Amino acid sequence: MNNTRRITEGALMTGIYLLLLLVIIFLPGIIGSILLFTLPVPFVFYSYRHGWKAGLLMFVASIIFTTLFATVVSLPVTLLAGVGGLFLGGAMHKERSPYETWAIGSVGFIIGIVGIYLVTQLFFGINWMDQIRESLNQAFTMTENMFGGMLQGEDSEQQLELIREQINRLPDIVPSILAITGISFAIVSQWLTYKLINRIENKKFKFSTFRNFRLPTSVLWYYFVAMIVHYATMDGDGIFYLAAINVYTLTGILIALQGFSFIFFYAHMKKWSKAIPAVAIVLSLLLPQILLYLVRILGIIDIGFPLRKRVEEKK
Repeated sequence: MNNTRRITEGALMTGIYLLLLLVIIFLPGIIGSILLFTLPVPFVFYSYRHGWKAGLLMFVASIIFTTLFATVVSLPVTLLAGVGGLFLGGAMHKERSPYETWAIGSVGFIIGIVGIYLVTQLFFGINWMDQIRESLNQAFTMTENMFGGMLQGEDSEQQLELIREQINRLPDIVPSILAITGISFAIVSQWLTYKLINRIENKKFKFSTFRNFRLPTSVLWYYFVAMIVHYATMDGDGIFYLAAINVYTLTGILIALQGFSFIFFYAHMKKWSKAIPAVAIVLSLLLPQILLYLVRILGIIDIGFPLRKRVEEKK
């Protein structure tokens, strides 16, 4: 009976996934982009219900049916949704905490993105780094031709050269951008699956409040080591430079999230309006060179020192 139910649910979830995939293929644009975040949900839901081994069989079946009924180009999308969904659903099946599930799911989606990179490079001959660098150089050249007559003087030439150097360095942080994409896919897919399970099974899955978000102290060590290596190898382009700049970027984003979490925590303890931390986030994104730097320092202090405990004691 259980095997029959498992097979039936697997066929249903596979069918739902293929339907969503076909809708995305035939409805490109904004709607298709939004629906991309729903693709992992069938994998997450099925793996949550029956474990990662059953989810793996669904993943294999989805790859086969995608190749037969969709297009070969959509195979990388199935790879991303399937691997990420397996990791998320498997973590939920083992009753991990919401943020642990998010972390595990993020790893799964990052692995899926790396798999897409390898598949597109091996089978389609697409080199992401070269394509991105070429596109950025073309965009810069077009902009320079359009506004070149308006920019005169030695200072303008130096500014253009500085911008060109920054553009040439952008492909170096592509791994960080891909990792951030995986993290974003994980949290959106997890949230959507929570909503689905709560509706079907009358459960109460949810993320704990953002003010309780805490990172381990080890993140600080990764951040500081990466920062030192980054500045020591800034003029190079070897593997140490690429590893350092990506670890530095990712841990910096995580520490900034910790800083924002403390702002929400402090506002809650002081019973301030919820609009205050929201405004702080908006202003920090608008003025990143100043405010986001301060938020990151706040996150470092919050991770390294018992700052929240002192706030609670003062209250």
